Amino acid sequence: MSDRASEHATDRMKGPVIERRGQVREGSTTDQRLLDSRGPTDWVHTDPWRVLRIQAEFVEGFGALAELGPAIGVFGSARTQPDHPHYAVAEQVGRKLAEADFAVITGGGPGAMEAANKGACEAGGVSVGLGIELPFEAGLNQWVDKGINFRYFFARKTMFVKYAQGFVVLPGGLGTFDELFEALTLVQTQKVTSFPIVLMGTAYWQGLLDWMRETVLAEGKINAKDLDMMVVTDDVDEAVGLMVAARANRWPTPSPKRPE
Repeated sequence: MSDRASEHATDRMKGPVIERRGQVREGSTTDQRLLDSRGPTDWVHTDPWRVLRIQAEFVEGFGALAELGPAIGVFGSARTQPDHPHYAVAEQVGRKLAEADFAVITGGGPGAMEAANKGACEAGGVSVGLGIELPFEAGLNQWVDKGINFRYFFARKTMFVKYAQGFVVLPGGLGTFDELFEALTLVQTQKVTSFPIVLMGTAYWQGLLDWMRETVLAEGKINAKDLDMMVVTDDVDEAVGLMVAARANRWPTPSPKRPE
C-alpha cells in the first residue's frame, strides 16, 4: 500500500463531514445512537434536535436531486474487487444506462457501486452517489460526480426510491438484499408504479428465486405474481431495455432534460 493510500486507510465519513488521520474518533454512528434505546434518559432532551438534523438531510437530498431527471438505482456488493467479473458487469451497466440517457444512482461506495459510477462517468452520464455514515467505509468513490453522504439510512433510502425509476441489482450481501426486498415491498404494495427490478447474474440469484418459489410461495406467504416483479438476466442490454420501456410508460412525452 502506498504512503498516500495508507494515509487514507482510516478516513471516516460522519454525514457530510470527513475525518482523516488524527481527527478520526472511534465511536457509534448517528443511526446507532438514534435507534439504541439503552442508556440514560437524556434522549428526552436530545431527540427533538435530532429531528432537525433528519429534516436537514431530507432538505439537502431533495434540493440536490430535484432536477436529476430519469435515473436508475444500481445496487451491488461493496466487496466486489476490480478484477472480478461482477465488477466488469457493473461498469457495463453504468455505461449503458448513461448511454440511454439515465442518471445512475448508487450507494457511492466501493466495489460494484464504484464500477457502476465509473461506467456512467466515463460515458459522460450523470453519476450519483448516496453514501451513508459507516464505521468501516471512508466515503464516496472517486467516480461520483454528485454525492450526498447521509447519517440516517431511512433518509438515504427515501432518496433512492424517490429519484430512481427502477433498480438493477448486482450480486451482493445483506445491504443489497435489504435494498432489493424494500423495492419489492414497495412494488407489491403499490407504493411505486412502473418500477422494473432486474437481477443481474442468473447463477447468483437463481437459488434465492428457487427458495421463494418452492418455499415462500408454496406456503402461501406470497402470490405467484409477486415473483413476476423481478426479471433475472445475464444480458446488460436486456436490463437497460426494460428500464427504457418503463421510462416510456412513465413519461410518454420526451423525458425532461437534465441540467448540464
